[in-house]
Amino acid sequence: MQIITVKKRDANQRLDKFLKKYFKVASVGFLYKMLRKKNIVLNGKKAEGAEILTANDEIKVFFSEETFKKMKGADVILKDPTPLKGFHLPIIFENEDILAVNKPAGMLTQKGQKGDVSLNEHLLSYCLENHILSEESLHMFRPSAMNRLDRNTSGIVLCAKTLKGAQYLSEALKSRTTEKTYHCIAAGRMEEELTFEGYLKKDEPNNRVTVSTQEMIDGKYIKTGFSPIRVYDGYTYLSVRLYTGRTHQIRANLSFLMHPVIGDPKYGDPVINRSYKEKYSVSHQLLHAAKIVLPGIGTIEATDPGEWKKLIL
Repeated sequence: MQIITVKKRDANQRLDKFLKKYFKVASVGFLYKMLRKKNIVLNGKKAEGAEILTANDEIKVFFSEETFKKMKGADVILKDPTPLKGFHLPIIFENEDILAVNKPAGMLTQKGQKGDVSLNEHLLSYCLENHILSEESLHMFRPSAMNRLDRNTSGIVLCAKTLKGAQYLSEALKSRTTEKTYHCIAAGRMEEELTFEGYLKKDEPNNRVTVSTQEMIDGKYIKTGFSPIRVYDGYTYLSVRLYTGRTHQIRANLSFLMHPVIGDPKYGDPVINRSYKEKYSVSHQLLHAAKIVLPGIGTIEATDPGEWKKLIL
């Protein structure tokens, strides 16, 4: 008989979900059979599987040592558990369950291909180095980014360190109770505040979107607020409020308004981009996730990239 004591980071989830993560090799049918036969009990009592776990709950498992190890997958080697060197994770907020990072442009949020090193790998490295988790605990929960930014968009990425943090961020992002503000540098002079309401349609094969003021088949409603922070000769430093969060919404929306984000290779103006690359060495879209307001936490802000200073002095 083995006893599993539920840690705080694993609380607030169903017993059956916990068991499936703990015993990775076991089938769901096998686990329910063990619950019915009382070969798995919770706090000394028969359990159904739907019980919500709390910290320090005791799960007694009446398996042989061989079966326990086999069902747990004890011989499975975790991928990439070794801490990475040479990069300091730019953390701008952290509590027990979540952290926020000011992601630099050029870094993937999540792996695209096998050999990629993304923000997720740096997050895992940080958690291992600072003993926030152990290689053993990775069997139960793997820290990860909960929102995504395009590779060449900088700014706030929210990350879950624990299951509780993942549940909180998932609910906050899904329910749209967060307020998101971006900064960008757009071509042309935008001197008045503007709230745009329209529709966005995604072209999946080409990973592009189209924006229109008219409804489109398979189009989704969008709402974006634009407020000039400062207007320069030929470009505008903008604050952008996202009321809806669609793929490439800001970039495509500004392109539709004839004020494309400078440096944007997909929706921008090639002539303008070339000019700013030659004059200011702009090599990617000047778009930055600058501020987010989270329920129960408050406002998190990320400073604009340092290379913007040559344009917004």
